[in-house]
Amino acid sequence: MNRVHRWICASGRWKKELEEFLPKVLDGIEFGDNILEIGPGFGYTTEWLRRHFKQVTALEIDPDLAHLVRNTILATNVRVVQGDGTALPFKDKSFSGAVAFTMLHHVPSVRLQNRLFTEVCRVIRPGAMFAGVDSAGGLRMRLLHIADVLVPIEPATLVPRLEGAGFAGVSIKVDGRRFRFAGVRRPETI
Repeated sequence: MNRVHRWICASGRWKKELEEFLPKVLDGIEFGDNILEIGPGFGYTTEWLRRHFKQVTALEIDPDLAHLVRNTILATNVRVVQGDGTALPFKDKSFSGAVAFTMLHHVPSVRLQNRLFTEVCRVIRPGAMFAGVDSAGGLRMRLLHIADVLVPIEPATLVPRLEGAGFAGVSIKVDGRRFRFAGVRRPETI
């Protein structure tokens, strides 16, 4: 992230905004007791998740941010792992659900985004949910991401991409500058 983006994502205002919209994003979705969070950034979403789920594993690609989150959320039900969402360092079917909040546009290509979706599908159990929210793009997003990675996802393309990764029942809801998504890992067939 560039400096402006880091400043915004580390702000109390962003934390408050997350506290307001996270319940809406996850409303009505059952994740079980062992959830995976991809890309916690500064850990505000992780802090919210730890209060609502029995066990949270947060995977962060940036070593400095992983260290920050790990040291901020000490002695809790959160395990912080530094790693890449396109090559998840977890066994198949390790988690009862997964989430990704405002981070998918930081994955540097559509191919790698699709790889992340496939990896998430691999590490959650059949019937488990993958859900989250991301920004729908636009001028404000492009300005915020000057000299930063920005590969916005066109919401209309997300259903076939998630289905191709192994999810079913995919839903997308565009809400202003954001879109919410949810899908369930298909049951295994014999």
